[in-house]
This record gives sequence, C-alpha cells and structure tokens, in this order.
Amino acid sequence: MKARVTVTLKNGVLDPQGKAIAGALAGLGHDGVTDIRQGKVFDIDLAETDEATARARLEAMCEALLANTVVEDYRIDLG
Repeated sequence: MKARVTVTLKNGVLDPQGKAIAGALAGLGHDGVTDIRQGKVFDIDLAETDEATARARLEAMCEALLANTVVEDYRIDLG
C-alpha cells in the first residue's frame, strides 16, 4: 500500500525557513507572496493490505519519528 505523510508546522509556530523562502522569491521578482509555510513530505510503501492497520502503523511512525508533535501536525493519505 502506498502512503503519503505530510508534516507541517502547527499554526502559530514561527517558520523562519518559510520567511527566508518568501524573501528569496521576492528577490527573484515573484511579488505578491504574502506567506509561505514549509514542511516535509514522506512517500512510503507499506507491505500492508488492510487500510485501518496501515493507518495505525503510519500514525505510530509519525508519533515516534516523522513528526515532532509538539510543534508539527501531520496528515496521512493512503492510495
């Protein structure tokens, strides 16, 4: 089963990388960008056929390693 995990900073958490990217885009002439929030994407192949089991395993992975749940949220998309 294929999965995509998207990890982003929680609302209210400062994102200095996002601000740096926005500044760089403005410097390259891309005006009108008011905010950028950067994150991480993990594409994962699981040897699992049951969707509920796959989701539970992915949530455990996120909680243990892929996301810092103090400052980050994550979303799991199965496909």
